[in-house]
Amino acid sequence: MRDAVIVEAVRTPVGKRNGGLSGVHPVDLSAYVLSALAQRSGIDPAVVDDVVWGCVSQVGEQTSDIGRTAVLAAGWPESVTGVTVDRQCGSSQQSVHFAAAGLVAGQYDVVVAGGVESMSRVPMGAASQGGDPFGDRFRARYGDTLPNQGVGAEMIAERWGFSRTQVDEYSALSHEKAAAAQDDGRFDAQLAPVTTAEGTVVARDEGVRRGSSVETLAGLKTVFKPEGGVITAGNSSQISDGSAALLMTTSEKARELGLTPIARVHTAVLAGADPVIMLTAPIPATQKALTRSGLGIQEIGVFEVNEAFAPVPLAWLAELGADPKALNPNGGAIALGHPLGASGARLMTTLVHHMRDNGIRYGLQTMCEGGGQANATILELL
Repeated sequence: MRDAVIVEAVRTPVGKRNGGLSGVHPVDLSAYVLSALAQRSGIDPAVVDDVVWGCVSQVGEQTSDIGRTAVLAAGWPESVTGVTVDRQCGSSQQSVHFAAAGLVAGQYDVVVAGGVESMSRVPMGAASQGGDPFGDRFRARYGDTLPNQGVGAEMIAERWGFSRTQVDEYSALSHEKAAAAQDDGRFDAQLAPVTTAEGTVVARDEGVRRGSSVETLAGLKTVFKPEGGVITAGNSSQISDGSAALLMTTSEKARELGLTPIARVHTAVLAGADPVIMLTAPIPATQKALTRSGLGIQEIGVFEVNEAFAPVPLAWLAELGADPKALNPNGGAIALGHPLGASGARLMTTLVHHMRDNGIRYGLQTMCEGGGQANATILELL
C-alpha cells in the first residue's frame, strides 16, 4: 500500500504589504523556500519528480508557470518539472492534495507541494482586470449579486448573528496568540529567514499587532457594509507576501532515502457551496473529511481554519462544535497574513510543526476559497 507522507515543511516569514519582502520577486521568493527545503532535508533535488506550486494571481511577475520558473531559479536540475495550481485561497493546499494523490497512484516517488504570492507586487484581482471573469451564463444563474468575499463575510455574520464585538474579540485573540507563539519560539523551526538584495534580514512574521484590543479595533470603519456592517480591515486577513513548501514522499521511499516522515496525509477532500456567500464551504468540507476518515471531531487535536475574515472560523466553530482552544492555537491570517497562493502550504507547515511539537496525533486544515469551495485535509502524526 503506497501512502503520502510529509518529511519536511518550511516557510518564509509572512511579510506585510509593502513590507520587508515586497522588494523580492515572487520567483526569487519561491526559489528561496525551495532551496531552504532542500538544505534542511538534505535531499538531492534531482530526485524530485515534480513541484506542484500554488499561485492565485497568475499575471505579470507570477505568470508563465511560476512553479517551473522557481525550480530553475533555485538552481535545481532542469530535469525537475514544475506546475502551477489555482484553487484561489486554497491553491497550495490543493497542491498538497495533488501531490498526495500522485504519490499514492505511483506517478510520483518524491514531490514538493507549496506556493507563493507577492500581493505587494501583484495586487489581488490583477488577473481579472480588463475582463469579465463570470460571463453571461453565470450571471443568468446568480443575477447581479456577483461574488465578493467581503460581502460574503458580512452575509455570514448576519446569518449566524455575529456582532461587531464578537468578530473583533476573535481578531484581537488571533494577534494575542500569534504574539505568544513568536515570543515562545514556536515558529522558529518552520521559518527560513529571508535576506533581501539590500541585506535586510526578514526573520519574523510582520503582521502581528501586539496590544491589539477590542477597543482599538472598534475604531475602524466597516468596509463592505457602511451601515450595520461588522467587517473592517482589523477583523479581515492581511494582504501579504510569502512562500511555503512541503517535501512529500512515500513511507517506503523515505526509508530508502534516509528521511524521517513527520505526518501522513490521512484524508483529503473537497466541498463546494454557494459561490455568492462564498466562504461557508469549510463547514461541509470538514464534515466530509470526518465522515470519510471515520474520525470524530473530538479525536482531532488541532485545527487550522484560515482566517479570511473573522466570521469564517466563528461560523465553522458554531456548526462543528470543536474545542475553541484547539482552533488556530498560534494565531491565524488576521494576525499573520494571507499571501493567497502560499497560505494553504503556510497553514499546513504550521500545522505539521505544531503536531510534532505537541505530540498531537490528528490535525485538520480547511480554508474557504473563491467560487464557494474548500479543501479539508486530515494529517496523522508519525
